[in-house]
Amino acid sequence: MADALGELLALDPAARELYLAVVAEGGWVKSAEVDTADAPALARLLALGLVRGLPGGTFYSAVSPRAFLGRAAGALRSRAADLLRQADELPGQLEELAQAWDAAPRRIDRTGTVETVHDRDSIRHRIAQLVADTATEMLTAQPGGDKPADHLAWAMAQDIPFLRSGGAMRTLYQPVARTDPATAAYAAAVTPYGARIRVLDEDFQRMLIFDRSVAVIPASADMGSAAFVSDHTAVELLVELFERDWQRAERVAWGSAHAAPDPGAVADRIARLLACGLSRRGIANRLGLSERTVAAHLARLRQEYEAETLFQLGWLMRGSGDNTAD
Repeated sequence: MADALGELLALDPAARELYLAVVAEGGWVKSAEVDTADAPALARLLALGLVRGLPGGTFYSAVSPRAFLGRAAGALRSRAADLLRQADELPGQLEELAQAWDAAPRRIDRTGTVETVHDRDSIRHRIAQLVADTATEMLTAQPGGDKPADHLAWAMAQDIPFLRSGGAMRTLYQPVARTDPATAAYAAAVTPYGARIRVLDEDFQRMLIFDRSVAVIPASADMGSAAFVSDHTAVELLVELFERDWQRAERVAWGSAHAAPDPGAVADRIARLLACGLSRRGIANRLGLSERTVAAHLARLRQEYEAETLFQLGWLMRGSGDNTAD
């Protein structure tokens, strides 16, 4: 009956029209007088109980909506009482599972209010848990931008439901994110749901901050370990660091033609940094690119300048007249 009330609230126009027609005819109609086209609407009214067939099947009679509502309201109250009872019983039913969760071994080292997780699968699992538990806000600073497409797809699957539920999310990337198709596609997908994503053309700290209560930062240079920080003072300092960087960052119209400048701009920046004496690794760290990406750009530059070595290329770039690093 409770389900029937829900169906009534969404009663289609054809069923409403047929019910009103039966009422207008005095509250009943002969079976033979029901048009074949009205059969589906009649079936819905019979299923709801707003129309009933009389003995012998020769007549259909309309039922008072008030009588129907009284029965449905009673069914809803009974269902509500059952749900409240189940809600009261649920904690006890889950207590054994909760104790097992609390007692389960973790691949972490605890030092005060810092937990260090040592492998990428465990890091991803722990971050997924934090995303699921986050109620209001996620702050993310992700230097670089040439991230694997599967990683961004995984992030999108978590972030969009969070945003749909009313959560707030701000993300910082470096400008190279604009030229990475997967990152640009991710940004274009999540920003319509309220995500705010900016780019900052300088080095900044990699971090994730959840509800301003837990922060995740790298615990090793190769990103193979992560520190989960829950100390209030430390998290506040990281939030202040994020806010400082956020204020200096550039807004981007993701999804528009302006979001993805000519990839040649990245090559120009690499060339200028090389001319300033930075190594391939130094350029990669500065721009947040992988060394493989930088090597590919440098290979094209060497071909363009007909340079046999990187040293020669750097010398030629210095002589080009544009050696100002950005």
